[in-house]
Amino acid sequence: MPVPVNTFKARLKAGKRLIGCWMGLADINAAEILGTAGFDWIVLDGEHAPNDIRSMRDQLIALETSDSHPVVRVPIGETWMIKQVLDIGAQTILVPIVESREQAEELVRACRYPPDGVRGVGAALARASRFSAIPDYVTTANDQICLLVQVETRAGIAALDEILTVDGVDGVFIGPADLSADMGYGGNPGAPQVQEVILGALQRIADGGKAPGILSTNDTVTEIYRDAGAQFLAVGIDVLMLAQTARAAAAKWKA
Repeated sequence: MPVPVNTFKARLKAGKRLIGCWMGLADINAAEILGTAGFDWIVLDGEHAPNDIRSMRDQLIALETSDSHPVVRVPIGETWMIKQVLDIGAQTILVPIVESREQAEELVRACRYPPDGVRGVGAALARASRFSAIPDYVTTANDQICLLVQVETRAGIAALDEILTVDGVDGVFIGPADLSADMGYGGNPGAPQVQEVILGALQRIADGGKAPGILSTNDTVTEIYRDAGAQFLAVGIDVLMLAQTARAAAAKWKA
């Protein structure tokens, strides 16, 4: 029996636009609730949210019956970290701050079993294989792993065309916040100079045969990114949704 088909990867390959949400609450109940909202994909953020390997595993379990595909963002593109995240059942990985073709190639190898990569073979112990209930896991897992890399610095933008040549990278996600800071516009990703780079990058990614992705919580900017061809587009962050709704309710009734 092979591993389950990665529907997120298949839909990207088919050219579908997928609408997603960021999850930073790092909680199994929040994941289960968000999984009922109807998003195509949900990021479990291991970079800026208080997640560890166990909390990410719990959120994967919570989303297992949801139509929302979980995307796990690791804190950094370390091989050992990617191995752990894949073993707990993630099929789609998002890696921050990718700045070269060589780095992207190493990430591809980290996601694949030998001889195509360096992922440690411990599937018998892993939730990913349903604890050995998927006998063909090791021989079929490689094809269903989806690797998304984040380009979010000037160095990454400069290396973008080379990154796009790497077989095994399925999509490139532009990080507006980090990119704007690196360009000298910290806290202002809407600066015209930053937007020019972002829109140009989205086009280059599409022209390079990869799926372009981005996050925006401003509806006007989201529409711009959508019209510019963003294929996997995150339109909200759970932490902000909770905070903004709660503050609005408090302010309304206290007034």
